Amino acid sequence: MKKEIPAEPLSDESKRSDSTDPSEDEELSSYYGEDGEENGESGGESDSSEDEVSSLDDAEDRGTNGDVIKSVEESDSSEDEVAPRNTIGEVPLEWYRDEEHVGYDVSGKKIKKQARKDKIESFLAGADNVKNWRKVYDEYNDEEVELTKEEIKVISRLLRGKTPHAGVDPYAPYVDWFVWEDKAHPLSSAPEPKRRFIRSKWEDKKLVRAIRKGWIKFDKPKEESQFHLLWTDDSNAADNKRHGVNYIAAPKPKLPGHEESYNPSIEYVPTEEEKNAYQLMYEEDRPKFIPRRFESLRSVPAYDMAVKEVFDRCLDLYLCPRSRKKRLNIDPESLKPSYQAGKI
Repeated sequence: MKKEIPAEPLSDESKRSDSTDPSEDEELSSYYGEDGEENGESGGESDSSEDEVSSLDDAEDRGTNGDVIKSVEESDSSEDEVAPRNTIGEVPLEWYRDEEHVGYDVSGKKIKKQARKDKIESFLAGADNVKNWRKVYDEYNDEEVELTKEEIKVISRLLRGKTPHAGVDPYAPYVDWFVWEDKAHPLSSAPEPKRRFIRSKWEDKKLVRAIRKGWIKFDKPKEESQFHLLWTDDSNAADNKRHGVNYIAAPKPKLPGHEESYNPSIEYVPTEEEKNAYQLMYEEDRPKFIPRRFESLRSVPAYDMAVKEVFDRCLDLYLCPRSRKKRLNIDPESLKPSYQAGKI
């Protein structure tokens, strides 16, 4: 772990780990909530707080004269670390939910649960103490921990997607150790072996052995489901399969005639009296198309009943049943009564 210090010598006041400047605490507390969380929905105040915290990060990245901060190695001794008060290990805390303690200390004594503050007490504590927003509740040890200035700076840098320490350069130039001047030979110029272009025979043997042992089973072809008739018997099912489905084709739509031409004959064009007579007829008896004459094909407007006619045809095909009628080929002479000769 590296710790960042300015290149310029620091004064005695700046060497302290925890800042006592209340203005700086208010700047960070406006960005973080009472419990040290980020307030992302505070409107314009949060934007100004972010600028203030980012200014602190920029001040941390560079010294007073613009010099880049140097990094020094911190002590990795275990004596500098604060040992946890609770010694229960990594066990679920739900085991101690109904107990009066949260675990045991180093001497084996029970750690009694402390009384938790409600919302009003937390609000009053934040109003009385400016540094109260730095406190974070440690559920494992059942105590409140106050974050130091360095820890808050690390958290603010992580929230902005930066490295924890300013001395780390994430965009450092890449050093290619396998490229050097006056190189004559590569590190390895051996040709590719043949085994890299063919499948492994040992894998084939494993598959063959697994198939023989029955460890690998192939999927059997699924049987297609058979459909049965609901209202009749299946005696004619074989005949239906042999002759196919009794499909009845839909009737073809009527082809346009001379009256639907853009320049029909005069006898197809109705007069004004005939048009007025159409209005007195019932809708089902009224002709759907009234012929009109146009000078050219480009003068023909769009047919406004095209969508409705297609919809009515689809509706008829959907709702109207179709049945096949058997035509009887009967000789008309056989229907006449026969009279014997000599009898009246």
